[in-house]
Amino acid sequence: MCTENCSRISRRAALAGVAAAAGSLALTRPAPAAPLASAAPLAPAAPSPSLSGSRRGLRDLTYPVTTAFPAYADGEQARRSTYVTIEDDGYYMQQWTLVEHTGTHVDAPGHFIPGGRLSTDLTLDELIRPAVVVDIAARAAHHPDAQVTVGDLRAFERRYARIPRDAAVLMHSGWSAKVGSPDAYRGTDAQGTLHFPGFSADACEWLLEKRAVRSLGVDTLSIDPGESEDFPVHLTLLGADRYGLENLANLHRIPAHGATIVVGLLPFEGGSGGQARIFATW
Repeated sequence: MCTENCSRISRRAALAGVAAAAGSLALTRPAPAAPLASAAPLAPAAPSPSLSGSRRGLRDLTYPVTTAFPAYADGEQARRSTYVTIEDDGYYMQQWTLVEHTGTHVDAPGHFIPGGRLSTDLTLDELIRPAVVVDIAARAAHHPDAQVTVGDLRAFERRYARIPRDAAVLMHSGWSAKVGSPDAYRGTDAQGTLHFPGFSADACEWLLEKRAVRSLGVDTLSIDPGESEDFPVHLTLLGADRYGLENLANLHRIPAHGATIVVGLLPFEGGSGGQARIFATW
């Protein structure tokens, strides 16, 4: 059985191997790359009525930053301490220790892709996007390794409407119900393998090639399913100069089609991504 150190080291070893394998996908900053013919450069966002004064709905998709939020691996949890106090110093302030991929956060292309764009390279246009929510919660309730498939995407479009170009496609799996328990949220089995839903590699490729999406987002720890060892969705999405959103909250409370998300990414210098305040409006 894997120990805590083994879990962290094995993940980092896997990431190092993935990054090496991705060398051929290296991008040049800051110009956005478009490795897929149909994944054209980002067009300016269309004006949204919800941002011009006629808002009908507003929902926070962000979890508070806490030391108790489940981390991908043991040792990656946030830590905090009191830095100064009003009683001793005249004002109050905390000190936090965070990895960039704890809590509700963004995966920038450079998280996996050598030379990929980093947090400070992502533009406001691409961080304000139309959003759709693909609901696989019923299936995930019985199958923790459930994945968003091409069939799910086609069924979504038959029921609602075509997924907009440059949209953020968000997976609702119902996993937010487990966020109070790190073990349940990770779904770790006796061998140390994680089990939680994510996107399939085929669905990611279809969304890039057929719909030129800008982002994928999930209500779990990773856009790849937990049992993945080679992170194909990360490699494909970030290799196409798109970005990921992980640990989203309240996806069941926003429309399946017609919302706009605003991603308030913290622009960490050299950031592979980072924490963000994300909300939806419609």
